[in-house]
Amino acid sequence: MHAMNRRTDQSDGAGAGPRGAHDTDVIVVGAGPTGLLLAGDLAEAGLGVTLLERRPAEISNLTRALVVHARSLEQLDARGLADELVAGGHPLTGLRLFGRATIDPTQLRSRFPFVLVTPQFEVERVLERRARRAGVTFRHDSEVLGLDQDAEGVTVRFRTAEGLGSVRAAYVVGTDGVRSTIREAVGLPFPGKSVIRSLVLADVRLAQEPDSPLTFNATGDAFALIASFGGGWYRVIGWNRHRQAADDAPADLDEVRELTRLALGSDYGMHDARWISRFHSDERQVPSYRVGRVFLAGDAAHVHSPAGALGMNTGLQDAANLSWKLAAVLRGRAPDGLLDSYQTERHPVGKQALRSSGTLIRIALMPTAPGHAVRALAAQLVNHVRPLARRAVRTISGLGIAYPAGPGAHPLAGHRAPDFRLAGGSRLYELLRQGRFVLITPAGEPGVPQATASGGGSSRPADARVVTASWRSERRTALLVRPDGYIAWATDATAPAARAAALRGAVAHWTGTEDGASIAADLTPPAHAADTPAGR
Repeated sequence: MHAMNRRTDQSDGAGAGPRGAHDTDVIVVGAGPTGLLLAGDLAEAGLGVTLLERRPAEISNLTRALVVHARSLEQLDARGLADELVAGGHPLTGLRLFGRATIDPTQLRSRFPFVLVTPQFEVERVLERRARRAGVTFRHDSEVLGLDQDAEGVTVRFRTAEGLGSVRAAYVVGTDGVRSTIREAVGLPFPGKSVIRSLVLADVRLAQEPDSPLTFNATGDAFALIASFGGGWYRVIGWNRHRQAADDAPADLDEVRELTRLALGSDYGMHDARWISRFHSDERQVPSYRVGRVFLAGDAAHVHSPAGALGMNTGLQDAANLSWKLAAVLRGRAPDGLLDSYQTERHPVGKQALRSSGTLIRIALMPTAPGHAVRALAAQLVNHVRPLARRAVRTISGLGIAYPAGPGAHPLAGHRAPDFRLAGGSRLYELLRQGRFVLITPAGEPGVPQATASGGGSSRPADARVVTASWRSERRTALLVRPDGYIAWATDATAPAARAAALRGAVAHWTGTEDGASIAADLTPPAHAADTPAGR
């Protein structure tokens, strides 16, 4: 249903763009959450998408992520998926960072003022179902060997059980994780270092149920996290300063019990481990998210410690940022230069994620008495200094992310748009399910039909790229919201001519000249109206 609601209509005559010698429009490499969201977005925009995944279809991903933050839930809400995910997970109204430091998401201005504990495979499940319904071509058991790109497209070479193959597209996106073959194929370095070694992961059963679906603590010598997976299974992630080993060294249940007792004071009667593994955590980021027609997103572009649970969430938002831009370029609605803004907007966010998670893990693992004092002081500041607490929760949740808007832009431009309630009973993020820009204007603005309560909004052939809606309140600001839920443009101008001129330029810039002129004309009152008090 949501695929039908969000698929871009064909009334503007753009179609999916001429593929020429291409087998498909976009190749996505890697079927984790980032790749699945991106592929689904592109397919719902009417584009051809092939998703290559090295794993066979019957083998699930090694899932490490356990938390979905508010901004990622908003992105999933804009795709009609959040409510299902929330219903099957565990919403928490607090998240412990280190020691006694806790962030309070209940203060967030969002439909999702909580931290959702749910395993990564549940996120992948809803995203894969959506992608398949939208028409993504999945090619599992396909190991990418390399690629060749030229001015017209990219050819990806891969190997399957049947032999060698290749597929060609206009663009390629590597979402293939920390050991990304696509990153290596385009020759990008991955500078950084290991921040923590000998992390242990295990899926176990517990004789004693923890007080919370997500239990975490760090002592300086150890840390441990226990999260409920449902069905009586729990994921344990932990580290013991006194038991460091190589990634390929075996780990056993006794080691997992020991580190949880050190960090949490109990092993909760841990038993029946179905698997245990060991890994290390790096802090790395590529210098460029784009090389010609090839892009990187998620762990292929940036990796960091598990502190703050930022990894999967940052990758999902990478995908949301890139997908609408690729669709706009491929459908002839924007020049290729729009794609450069992916680097401009998302590279600083990845850098901030490394900085935030790195700060958290270093504070948590300070082993000395002075380090313990620093950790205690940091906890006091986070818990009791309101501006710092607000900043912490907005940073961790992703709601504080904003993009550069350029000189002279309205103060709201570049910021995330909250889920505004609109006239007719609709919400902004319901309207965003159509994958289009949403133009919000004051109630009673000439020529702007109200959005419907069903979330369908209004759409005419002349403004097929824009859904129009009105404020439910008396607010007079006009906003143009991007498909990824960020404010592209805003104006407080009230004079009809000034508003129409600003609107014409904004809509033309973001969505195409024809739509800009058409919508601006619809919003412009008759000339004589400007001479009346209502017109002014």
